[in-house]
Formats: sequence, structure tokens, C-alpha cells
Amino acid sequence: MFSRSPCRTTLLSALIASAVFGMSSNAVAADAPKVIIMVGGINKLIYLPPKLAENLGYFKEEGLDVELQSQQAGVDAENELLAGAVQAVVGYYDHSIDLQSKGKEVQSIVQLLLVPGGTEMVRTDMVDKIKSMGDLKGYTVGVTGLGSSSSFLTQYLASRNGLKSSEYSMLPVGAGTTLIAAFKQKRIEVAWTTEPTTSLLISTGLAKPLVDMSSLAGTRAALGGLYPASSLYVQTSWLQTHKPVAAKLARAFVKTLKYIQTHSAEEIADKMPADYYGGNKALYVQALKASMPMYSPDGKMPADGAETVLKVMTGFNPNIKGKHIDLLRTYTNDYVNQIK
Repeated sequence: MFSRSPCRTTLLSALIASAVFGMSSNAVAADAPKVIIMVGGINKLIYLPPKLAENLGYFKEEGLDVELQSQQAGVDAENELLAGAVQAVVGYYDHSIDLQSKGKEVQSIVQLLLVPGGTEMVRTDMVDKIKSMGDLKGYTVGVTGLGSSSSFLTQYLASRNGLKSSEYSMLPVGAGTTLIAAFKQKRIEVAWTTEPTTSLLISTGLAKPLVDMSSLAGTRAALGGLYPASSLYVQTSWLQTHKPVAAKLARAFVKTLKYIQTHSAEEIADKMPADYYGGNKALYVQALKASMPMYSPDGKMPADGAETVLKVMTGFNPNIKGKHIDLLRTYTNDYVNQIK
């Protein structure tokens, strides 16, 4: 009778175990839930958390297969979500209120920013003529897209200064290089933008701040309270059938927010793609340092934050005026509250 030596038996067992382990690992990888997240401008600092989470490996740690895609404007990302092309969006929370007024239900499950994180910038050659948002009559304001959060905030700030939307124009100019080009070509006098574009406009002398909502103090002065902006939001119907996946996404994002709170701007910048620097890493780090206070420490909707957003949107948005908005259907802290 043929008999295996102990050495041969051990080797064979090891090979079988290795093969089984490999098959198991591949099965786990294959079974990882696929989630496509659309980001409203992935290289903007207001939307830094998703790419940072990916580069830190936090999605994979949660057993998720996440694909990040990017659109220049949050309204375009919203449309991709409603069409079912993506499962989640990193965009401004205010879209959930706007959509409810139109009979669409989405919910923010992680709040990433406490403030809008942007600035209304005025072209340098116009600073003597445009000293506030009340001076926009007859001029053109650049926004990322019509129906975007930048257009919401622009309309509100103008209305607070006594202007009707018919007294000025809004031009969709995207963000980054296309927005800068619009300033250079003098197609716009004022534009809403965020870091690192804000610092680039200032450093080149092309534009100066008109209304700064990148800080907590500046936002309270402009809007009367905190304005929770960037968030991770999903369709409510998807959330009801994918709660375990939502919980994993929430954990990955909250871990990322905690990383931001415990690391320097330089350390965070090192984790981001080099092409996000726009050829000037020092300026990127400088912009990131200035932006650090805007990130939520825990992913929770701040007290009265949703109410401030509703107040702002009611001030100009005809879709919302006179309608009942149930804020508790626009966000939930349930998933971030589970995280220790």
C-alpha cells in the first residue's frame, strides 16, 4: 500500500489550505457591496473626505467596493442619483430640502461640513463698484451650475440685500479652471467658489473676497447660523433596503473626519493626489490649513443646522415657499450615533 510521508502530507495540506484561503479571499472580494459615489467636484476641499477615505483604505476596511466619480456641480450629481446611476452623493445637504419640495426623498446620513466652505469673490477691477451683494444689479454672478447650492446661496445673499433675482444674472461657470477663465474673460463680476480656487484667485490678484462663508464666524454673520453643507446623501428608498451598507459608509466617513481632526494639513495633503495641488502644493496646504475648522468632528447634523438651511432656502426658493418641509426626513444621525 502506498503511504505518504509526514513531510509530503504536511506540504499537501499547506497547499490545499492556501488554495482554499485564496478562493475564500476572492469570494469575499467578489461579494463586497459595490457603491458608486458621485462627488460634486472631487478636487475641492469642501469635498475632500471621500478621496481621503479612499486613500486611507477606510472603504476597503469596511468591506466595501467604492467607486468615486466627479461632477463639476452638485446639481449634476443629484441628477445622477435620482436616475439611479449612482448609489450615493457627496454634495450639499440643502439638495435634500429642495428635492423634498419636488416630491423626491433623499437623506443625508453623514454631515461632512458645518459651513458652506466658500466665498463670494469679486473681480479685482470691480471692488470699487461692488462692495456688497446689494451692488449686483445689472451684473453677472458665476455659479457652479443653475440649481446648484452655489446658486441657492447667491440668491439668498442677494435677497437679503434687497435684490430680486431678475435684477442680476447667474452664469454657470463650473469650478476651478473654468471659473478662473470666466473671471479673466470678464464674463462675470462676482463668483461663488471654494478652496483651493479661492486662494489661487487671491494670490494671482484676480479677485478678492466679498462674502466669506468658509469660517464659522463668517457663516453666522452672513446667514444667521451654521449652514451644514457637504454631506453624504442617498435616496431614502435605497437606504431602507441597504442599511448595513449605509452603516459601513458612515463608519468610513466618520473615521476620515476623525483623521482630519488629529492630523496636520501637511499630513493630509500628502494623502491626496498630486494633481489636486494645481501645481502648487504650498498653496494647497495653506488653503487646507485655513479650511480645517469647517469639517465636522463627528458627522452629526449640528443643532439648528437644518433649520438654518431651511430658513435660507425659504427666503428665495419658490418651490419651498408655502410648503411644509419635514426636516426629519431630510437627514438622520442614526448611523453616526452608532459609531463609538
